[in-house]
Amino acid sequence: MRDARLLVQALRDPDSLHDPDWSALVATARAEQLIGSLAARLAGKAVPPRVEAILESARRDSAYARTQALWEAEMCRRALAPLGMPAILLKGTAFHAADLDAAEGRSVGDLDILVPRDRIEEAEAALIAAGWERMKAAEGYDDQYYRRWMHELPPLIHHTRDRMIDVHHTILPLTARPRPDATALIADSVVLESGLRMLSPADMIVHAAAHLLADGDLAGGLRNLWDIDRLLREFAARDDDFWRKLAERSRLHQLRGPVALALRLARRLYGTPVDRVVAGRTRLGDRLFEARLLARNGWGQERHKALRFAFYIRSHWLRMPPLMLARHLWVKARA
Repeated sequence: MRDARLLVQALRDPDSLHDPDWSALVATARAEQLIGSLAARLAGKAVPPRVEAILESARRDSAYARTQALWEAEMCRRALAPLGMPAILLKGTAFHAADLDAAEGRSVGDLDILVPRDRIEEAEAALIAAGWERMKAAEGYDDQYYRRWMHELPPLIHHTRDRMIDVHHTILPLTARPRPDATALIADSVVLESGLRMLSPADMIVHAAAHLLADGDLAGGLRNLWDIDRLLREFAARDDDFWRKLAERSRLHQLRGPVALALRLARRLYGTPVDRVVAGRTRLGDRLFEARLLARNGWGQERHKALRFAFYIRSHWLRMPPLMLARHLWVKARA
């Protein structure tokens, strides 16, 4: 296959693989940061010994990443506890902390948390006191841009553990057209046994869809869409009222379009069972998003340069108005 469809097939239905191009499959999985998920899906399947060695290594790496992510989350909880401020986990760390199906084989990079905007400086000070450090100059353009317009602080990194944390106060940049209700995200978050918190199930889907389709160029999108597939299957099985809740929360957060598109893409690529009313009708433009998600060759290298560049431009267009975008690009070009 000339794109990433082989990886999608392997994740969707591992039993359908019949003497595939293992080199292409492994290379694409690594490029999309899905090697751990692929290893989990192929556990117990008949694969060549050389491939099984790679997959077993990925399983060990995933287990270590899980332990590391949960420890980092605990350190964050301890740092914020004196403030009476809950650490609301986002993305991969939340999946692991809640032991969701989406955590199986899931890689984790930075620790992402959500705190109230009016207390974000308190959170930053507490984390710095606990050993995290700023990565950007306090008076630099990037630092000021983050603080004025973004949905998160400039990233912090721990001085001994070398682990990064992104402290969010909402889930989309303040310059974006949709305005998610950050107060509702925090108010309806769910307490875990560890004392940590995560977003409500419907809000997790809304956030995943926003991250995939309303805040970027779809780089790494197959992993984000796989998260959505796993979460949807689990949440819908647990709660008969889930789809109604998802429809309500996507409206509340002004993200009905991205949520509907994410559902259609998940259904098309991973065979995800979705509510057709919430997903809406298939649109002609859906195929462009699908092509962008699959834009890799058999070596795991990116393809369709023009298409990828178009989505890169789109990502900036979504993030800020034209005049602000022009000024931002001019400043970054000069730098």
